[in-house]
Amino acid sequence: MSDFAVWGMIIALGVLTYLIRFSFVGLLRGRELPPLVMSALRYVPTAILPALVAPMVVLDRAGGWGSARDMAAAAVVILAGAVTRSALWAIVAGFGSWHLLRLAGV
Repeated sequence: MSDFAVWGMIIALGVLTYLIRFSFVGLLRGRELPPLVMSALRYVPTAILPALVAPMVVLDRAGGWGSARDMAAAAVVILAGAVTRSALWAIVAGFGSWHLLRLAGV
């Protein structure tokens, strides 16, 4: 692929990303959204972190299944999140359990 094609793709994707974000920020500015939409948007930040982390937990770099340590730490994160209802404590519990499992040789 030529340099021109690469830069063209980068610019095109940047413009498309801008337009997608503008459709929500620019076009909806000053408008009242329905209560159902507002209640659904509250869950977006909660859904983003698992969507970003899950592929790294389930798959390794070679495309195979993740390690037992990663899976166990993910289970601790889910349990801590369900019990405490706090993303911060879930992250701390997962980080701590992953390192404890690493020290234990798992």
